[in-house]
Amino acid sequence: MTSTLSTNRVRELNDAFRAGGFSTGQWMLTRGVVALGPDFIALATRAVREFDGFTKGNDPYGEHDFGSFNLCGETLFWKIDAYDTTLTYGSDDPSDPAVTRRVMTIMLASEY
Repeated sequence: MTSTLSTNRVRELNDAFRAGGFSTGQWMLTRGVVALGPDFIALATRAVREFDGFTKGNDPYGEHDFGSFNLCGETLFWKIDAYDTTLTYGSDDPSDPAVTRRVMTIMLASEY
């Protein structure tokens, strides 16, 4: 697979996962996000699912694996990492869902 095709496929998989494809990975919330309560968590997860503010500055590789947004006076980051199926190492091929599990972390910017 060419680099462009691979990048396009990773972007498609990341977007599908972010939109709710929980079967291909898991979402994690930091303590700071959890401490803000279930209503905040619901708003934050919805904002991540609907995020479309990708630019060359926050998505230089075009993989849609990171975003930042403001919510209720808090700046949040989300990041998708691609691991092997045992969640031990980075995936050898993030464009291949058969060998990749995605992990999304949503955190307060202050926790970074």
